[in-house]
Amino acid sequence: MPTFSLSIEPHYSRHLSKPSRTQTSNMTLSLVSRCPACSKTDKLLRCQGCKVMFYCSKEHQASDRPAHKRACNAIKKAEAKCAEEETKLRNTPGDWTFQANPFENSVGHFWGILETRDYMRARYGVVESLLKIKTTEAVKAALDHILDMLRLCRGDNMGVRSLAPALYLRLGQDQGAYDFVKWWQTTGQESNYNWGDTDLPYLDTKDADAFEGVEYLASAYLDLSYTAAITLLKIRLLLDVKALQNSTLIGQKVPQELLDKIREQLVSTIVANNKEIMDSDDQSLLIKKLEAQVKQMHVSVRKGNKYFWPALLNPGRHLTAPLSAYSHGTVPHMQISLQQSYDSWTETPGAIDVIRKLEKGEDISVGKAGP
Repeated sequence: MPTFSLSIEPHYSRHLSKPSRTQTSNMTLSLVSRCPACSKTDKLLRCQGCKVMFYCSKEHQASDRPAHKRACNAIKKAEAKCAEEETKLRNTPGDWTFQANPFENSVGHFWGILETRDYMRARYGVVESLLKIKTTEAVKAALDHILDMLRLCRGDNMGVRSLAPALYLRLGQDQGAYDFVKWWQTTGQESNYNWGDTDLPYLDTKDADAFEGVEYLASAYLDLSYTAAITLLKIRLLLDVKALQNSTLIGQKVPQELLDKIREQLVSTIVANNKEIMDSDDQSLLIKKLEAQVKQMHVSVRKGNKYFWPALLNPGRHLTAPLSAYSHGTVPHMQISLQQSYDSWTETPGAIDVIRKLEKGEDISVGKAGP
């Protein structure tokens, strides 16, 4: 049985550095590392097998072992395979078709080098195994792998970039999600962008305006996972601003200092870092703007794949359906995007309710919509 190490501070995967405060949402998301037996979240022990599951005690780890064993072993097996392929790749001698040690000499071009493909497939296997565990550390580790795979292969022949926005959202890094999609849909779509020139900026969009219009997203062909992610992000902003507006309504009943603390906890950092929004007592115009954007993105997703919203509301077998090659707009197309993004929706309180209203043709502006 895997052993434990005790850690009082927040746990971070061996693959990741701690995210900065400005990247992380203050809003209440349901993804959190907790003991699966009792739901405690402090003074947790890390499983030394997978490194991404946590328990409050050895007794609770033992009781959960039958449920955790399969996922734990899958992560260890995937990581061992990845390490094996990395060692093999590093030790492959160079010749006229292959430059030795591509990790230093061929960064950005991996998939174009035949010898790297087994390694890249093995690394994606690690991502898939990590995402079977629903803890912040597992999601952080998976996102770190995806971003590093993109560093190694800028053109992303494997399509791993489709996973990134939902993972950012699951971690509460909404700005990171928006910046990622914005880069791919602007610079990444430029016909003269030279993917072979690694001196060019790559994924360098920072602090893009997440409140801006969605025309550049809704009117262009967009990866379904991106469209769904931006829809969720806009819903989060809408819920945040409505919560902020609701807090303003009670402003006369509590001291201003306490009210400010309440307001900061109600909203994500995208909202909390916007002084104009935080200082305003009336969010009605912004709420209307965001409601219109949510509706526009809802229609855009439906146009891209008519099966996605019904499946989000009633996922059933789609969450476990084997994935295969697909044509745009088909059920298999929906299934891969649903499996990539479903957890980000269920972990955001109130988000699926907004989609349910839109699918019924109901007015999403009716009633309070705080988180």
